[in-house]
Amino acid sequence: MPEMRFVIAWPDGREETCYSPSLVIRDFFEEGQTYPIRDFLDRSRKALTIASDRVEAKYGYPCSLARGQLARIEEAGSLFLADVDARVRCETFIL
Repeated sequence: MPEMRFVIAWPDGREETCYSPSLVIRDFFEEGQTYPIRDFLDRSRKALTIASDRVEAKYGYPCSLARGQLARIEEAGSLFLADVDARVRCETFIL
């Protein structure tokens, strides 16, 4: 199963490299696109859950790295939820 990383820029400009055990991230995000914070969190939740489920289907157990990445994204994203104009940018994919 091909894993990948994707670089995002939080609304405060801080960049973070995120992990996915699957290329499914590309079905939810586009390089260079920005997403409202709530939409970004929802897309991340869906994409990383699918990625973890794919690992489970193949190996018999969910991907703890994908679940951990989602937890980090949700924790960091929660800091921006009060700002209705907050947006997250998907900078690039790293295969």
